[in-house]
Amino acid sequence: MGAVIIEHVKVDDLPEAWRERLAKPSDARVTVRIEDEAVRQETAAADAVIVEDPAFGIWRDRDDVADVDDYVRKIRAPRYGRDGARGGS
Repeated sequence: MGAVIIEHVKVDDLPEAWRERLAKPSDARVTVRIEDEAVRQETAAADAVIVEDPAFGIWRDRDDVADVDDYVRKIRAPRYGRDGARGGS
């Protein structure tokens, strides 16, 4: 099954939970797209394969890598300058 698309729906006609998330005036009109959940399950299954890889998360217990951005910046510093050019400085 593909997607169901309903155009020009008044926000006031949507379920309350949807209206709250949209934060639009009640007389505004929107397009609602409802996709088959099977597509999303296939994506989740593909993501699960990555998590099952033995290399996934091998550094998670390292205390020296708690701030990933800072760690990467430090190890790249000798190779790249502040302007992004190779060679440091």
